[in-house]
Amino acid sequence: MKEKTKVVFILGPTAVGKTFFGVQIAKKLNGEIISADSVQIFKGFDIGSAKVTKEEMQGIKHYAIDILQPWEEFSVYDFVEYTKQKIEEIANKRKLPIIVGGTGLYVKALTLGYNFGGVNKDVNLREELEDLARKKGNDYLFELLKKKDEKMAENTDKFNTVRLIRALEIALSNGQKQTNKVEIESLVFALNRDRKVLYDSINKRVDGMLQNGLVDEVKHLKSLGLSRENQSMKAIGYKEVLQFLDGEMDYDRMVEILKQHSRNYAKRQLTFLRGMKDVIWIDTQNVESAEREMLEKIKEWMKK
Repeated sequence: MKEKTKVVFILGPTAVGKTFFGVQIAKKLNGEIISADSVQIFKGFDIGSAKVTKEEMQGIKHYAIDILQPWEEFSVYDFVEYTKQKIEEIANKRKLPIIVGGTGLYVKALTLGYNFGGVNKDVNLREELEDLARKKGNDYLFELLKKKDEKMAENTDKFNTVRLIRALEIALSNGQKQTNKVEIESLVFALNRDRKVLYDSINKRVDGMLQNGLVDEVKHLKSLGLSRENQSMKAIGYKEVLQFLDGEMDYDRMVEILKQHSRNYAKRQLTFLRGMKDVIWIDTQNVESAEREMLEKIKEWMKK
């Protein structure tokens, strides 16, 4: 029986220091990093996603950064398939795969197995459905879906062409869901710190993003034709600025809402991590002791 590939996960809420610790661990243990962030995958989404910079990478190879154009879609299924391939590539180089990020659904799919209603993509079927959408519209596709799977139709937004086509792909495959179990052995760290300190860090991060040009970044993305209909523009930091640019709120209100949404997201991330089994919690208040504890636990785990 083939031995499972060992993979370290460094997870946690926004602004807790995941990027920093990921790089430090990778430097000391000959690792490479795969980002588990659903926004950093998009080109041009730099400031609002707190995308890791070349300087922050410190020469450590990173994957799943800037791999998509901002108007493209990227599902959990796509992430799992991409990440499986990269884990294998890294392991074949005799390096340690380290997954760093905060997108809970991505992490769940990797650690528990993928079973979110996906099926293998049929390129020919996809092209046929896209052609039908162009020629006959979403209403026609929605009626097809209703005939094939009424329950799925009830849970599908008929105005979202991408999701409508994906739902039809699943329905036309007779609903055969693909469970995509990733054969890895995981060591999962959840970083945290005192809530007040964390929330202060989040508020300061938002202020820094705005000072560094977040509004101009969103203006540029908007000029490319992106709108709130795009998957990428639904991310925290982008949807709020877009509302401000569209005149739905003033600047001060936008800043207040953006900070509130960021704090709420951190809270949801922590709730998700508390629901995971076999997670090692690391308090990052003391950076040196946090790093030392992680290194010791990884080395002990690698020996087993």
